[in-house]
Amino acid sequence: MIDSDNPVVPQPGTEHPHPQGPTEPPKQRRTRKNATTENIEQMGATEVPTAKTNIHVMTIIGQIEGHMVLPPQNKTTKYEHIMPQLVAIEQNPEIEGLLLLLNTVGGDVEAGLAIAEMVASMSKPSVSVVLGGGHSIGVPIATSATYSLIVESATMTIHPIRLTGLVIGAQSSFDYLEKMQDRVNKFVTIHSGISEKKWKELLYKTGELSRDIGTSVVGGDAVELGLINGVGGVSQALAKLRELIKANNEASRGLRQ
Repeated sequence: MIDSDNPVVPQPGTEHPHPQGPTEPPKQRRTRKNATTENIEQMGATEVPTAKTNIHVMTIIGQIEGHMVLPPQNKTTKYEHIMPQLVAIEQNPEIEGLLLLLNTVGGDVEAGLAIAEMVASMSKPSVSVVLGGGHSIGVPIATSATYSLIVESATMTIHPIRLTGLVIGAQSSFDYLEKMQDRVNKFVTIHSGISEKKWKELLYKTGELSRDIGTSVVGGDAVELGLINGVGGVSQALAKLRELIKANNEASRGLRQ
């Protein structure tokens, strides 16, 4: 029995906890709720899975945006966002490999080539996977990785460089266009198993693409042509990348010894 005249005052730290356990502070609860709402709006999920890994995943999706800003309704990959990430991956000792996921319609030629050259020049192994499509300037980016894969249902459209907008009809303009096309041709043939002769056949083929010249190849056809190394998806890409990382680490240890 408690004496009402001398009530017992509990000592600090001895208070009984809330029957349902400690309550979350309102501010923290609001922050968590806002984060969940943002994940639903951006990713379509309540939580985005994260894991500590030595592999960095990069996506090349939509249209590759270069020097010209595309309309806001376009799904784009901005080259000024990709290039600093590639430098950071190269510098970060915790990242040992790059997984490149592509579903792109192409875009700015110089921006696409810049991304492809950076991927090809990295010292760390990389694997690209063409999902859905790897069209136009997306082809050099797909071939820039150490090893390239394509899923059976994906397509790759190969066509010459096209210009839009006002073009000055002078010989120098056409010479510049030819030189740019040669840059793309040289990059693809160096970084894949396709011959220059076969590549140009696909490039300038007529009658296959509506209102255009070029060729569309699907899945295994790209592998048979030597454009892509193999058919496979995410699991095959990760397995191959781990294999390349292991070989790269063993080679590095051998050099140090």
